[in-house]
Amino acid sequence: MKRLNIKKAFSVCLVIVLLSMLTACNGNTLTKDATSKEGANKFTIVTSFYPIYIAALNVAKDIEGVEVINMTEPITGCLHDYTISPKDMKTLEDAQVFVINGAGMESFMESVISQLKDLKIVEASKGIELIEGDGEIENNPHVWVSISNAITEVQNIESQLSAIDPSHSEAYKKNAKAYIQKLEEIRSKMHEALDNVSQKDIVTFHEAFPYFAKEFNLNIAGVVEREPGSEPSAKELGETVDQIKTLGIKALFAEPQYPKRAAEVIANETGAKVYTLDPAVTGPMEADAYIQIMTKNLEVLKEALK
Repeated sequence: MKRLNIKKAFSVCLVIVLLSMLTACNGNTLTKDATSKEGANKFTIVTSFYPIYIAALNVAKDIEGVEVINMTEPITGCLHDYTISPKDMKTLEDAQVFVINGAGMESFMESVISQLKDLKIVEASKGIELIEGDGEIENNPHVWVSISNAITEVQNIESQLSAIDPSHSEAYKKNAKAYIQKLEEIRSKMHEALDNVSQKDIVTFHEAFPYFAKEFNLNIAGVVEREPGSEPSAKELGETVDQIKTLGIKALFAEPQYPKRAAEVIANETGAKVYTLDPAVTGPMEADAYIQIMTKNLEVLKEALK
């Protein structure tokens, strides 16, 4: 009788264990299927740096299943001599699309293309006429600082994303149209305020503004630091000081991302005032950030060039 009870108890336990295993297996299968389904429906867009992130964020705004990630930190600024990291490569491995500025800004692209052959590349600057460099200086890649070029980049991002991801094409088009309308409005405001200013000569501290100056018919009379962080020599500072005095320039435009030491030296020698002009390479990770930056730039220029 005792043996029978033990045998019966063992049988009951075995049944319970088998049922538990079956339930657990079913549960795991359901979870895996759900995760796989979610992963399969997720469309990840990675951008190379801040201004391209803002443009892509607007094109893909509020689209279910579409995620936009910026590969580099906002504090990185322009990608001059940027070295892509293993962490960056991991981010790109998990993406379907990599949106870049192009025009030579992302010097690391050969490495990306060779290692991630299935990754789709969207080049935002496609078709934009580049400002050529002098001598050994490469073409200027800072196209987004011109609002007209920023509009073209949004159009390029939309059209290329729509081709790669046709299931969201209508949403991309709708978002791009709405954002372009906002860009056109700030561009009109800037033309209205800047087209008739009498002082057209400006001095900047980085090669970020030629496209901006071209759009608003400003003349960059001097660039103090051709590359960020490359302190000008005493001779170069002297030449800039002489040029500013000759042209009667009253405003120097530094950038918020870089030190103002050279600008302050020149200001002390010439009496010109230092203002801050933002090329939109860092800032808040918000859809309207570029428009906010350009609105602030407009107020600065109205004050500096009046």
